[in-house]
Amino acid sequence: MNTERSSQLRLIVPLAVILLALGVLIVVATSIGGSGSDDGGGGGGNGGGGASKSKPKEKTYTVEPGDSLTSISDKTGVSVDKLSQLNPDLDPQALISGQQVKLR
Repeated sequence: MNTERSSQLRLIVPLAVILLALGVLIVVATSIGGSGSDDGGGGGGNGGGGASKSKPKEKTYTVEPGDSLTSISDKTGVSVDKLSQLNPDLDPQALISGQQVKLR
């Protein structure tokens, strides 16, 4: 009876490890790729190059899931340096959905 249980565990444990690793990979892949698919969303629509020279219409931006300072800069036309200057307490590595970022 012990050998039967042992042989079952030899099959189950590696499968469980593989499923766990696959789950972790899926979570990491979806969290990293989050900002790339939001092309036509909220902030701009002004076209590429001219957006960074004009003032944003809004005073603040609400952080969305997957946002980074770079994606916020792309959406609003405010440079990453300017966002950092306007928001000195903002941790770019720990942006939280719903958080307000000053744009001007």
